[in-house]
Amino acid sequence: MAGDYYEILGVARTANKEEIKKAFRTLARKYHPDVNKEPDAADKFKEINEAYEILADDNKRARYDRFGAAGVQGAAGGYPGGGFTATDFADIFDDFFSSFAGGRTGATRRGSRAGGDLRVDVTIDFVESAFGVDKELEFQRLEMCDVCHGNGAEAGSSPTTCPECNGAGQVRRMSQTWVGSVVRITDCPRCGGRGSIVANPCRNCDGSGRRRKKATLNVKIPAGVSDGLRIQLRGEGDAGELGAPSGDVYVMVHVNDHEFFKRRDSDVILDWSINVAQAALGDKIDVPTIDGDMELIVPPGTQTGKVFRLRGKGVPRLRSDGSNSGRGDQLVYIQVAVPTKLSDKQRRLFEELAESFGKDIQPQNNGRGFFERVMDFINGGGDPQ
Repeated sequence: MAGDYYEILGVARTANKEEIKKAFRTLARKYHPDVNKEPDAADKFKEINEAYEILADDNKRARYDRFGAAGVQGAAGGYPGGGFTATDFADIFDDFFSSFAGGRTGATRRGSRAGGDLRVDVTIDFVESAFGVDKELEFQRLEMCDVCHGNGAEAGSSPTTCPECNGAGQVRRMSQTWVGSVVRITDCPRCGGRGSIVANPCRNCDGSGRRRKKATLNVKIPAGVSDGLRIQLRGEGDAGELGAPSGDVYVMVHVNDHEFFKRRDSDVILDWSINVAQAALGDKIDVPTIDGDMELIVPPGTQTGKVFRLRGKGVPRLRSDGSNSGRGDQLVYIQVAVPTKLSDKQRRLFEELAESFGKDIQPQNNGRGFFERVMDFINGGGDPQ
């Protein structure tokens, strides 16, 4: 192989073993063919593997320093030897492949799995979504067994260390490949990755170390939430195995429709009807808001489609961190209601009004027509429906 071993690893000739090992790990992660798709990555990986095998062994390194490549010709055969032990090689690749798996902790390498995440749905009404509300949640989750305290063994007994993996939960198998010696790490087939064997399983949890129970939690739903918001409660999900972390609970918020209000971002939308007299003459009316009724002045000549903005009467604006930044507005869309029926008196009044406008009116013979609801309101008959 061409090239200087020290230059290949990028270390000084005076580098100690830890510096050499650190350099090898860095380069191995960079040039491993599984992650580096460059055409020369495999050759580069083989070079750094060969360089490390020589420089990590005190005897081989001494011969290399004295005689160069000729002094170690045939020494880099792919199998670790001398001071470069199988344990050294396995430790490097254990760290290497664990980094690809997301930096798993010792607990997960030993087979103890983190608890599962859970979903809990909660439904609130429109006003609760605007101002926030505290809700009590009830759901089922796996909790640590209170008899065996999670170890899976019956009271009075305890798990024993797995003799095949010596409690590591994993076994290492070294194989020779075209890029050199590769260590493969798998869960121990005897203990299933737990690192221990339970000869007398706990009857309360069937040896699992966990049991499903009813849980009750209070969740604070912030002001301004919208339908479909997800709230994460960390560590409140299923308990993990053998002391591994618990999962999370995801609260899915559903908001019921309101009788009058609709929502557009942080604004509240209200469609509100007035009668033709109110539209023509103007009026002061009470309209509902999420804060309660509020007086609205309707000016004379108001037309269908007129929009009144009630500033600050909308939904609080919810930031990503759960805080609020002011409120939106309420938009009142006016509809001028045309009545469907009229009394004889109301019809005469409308005919006189129409005549004053210079319109030719052709009365219908049924006596009660299209305008009754609003005219009942004018005559004190209550709100139009």
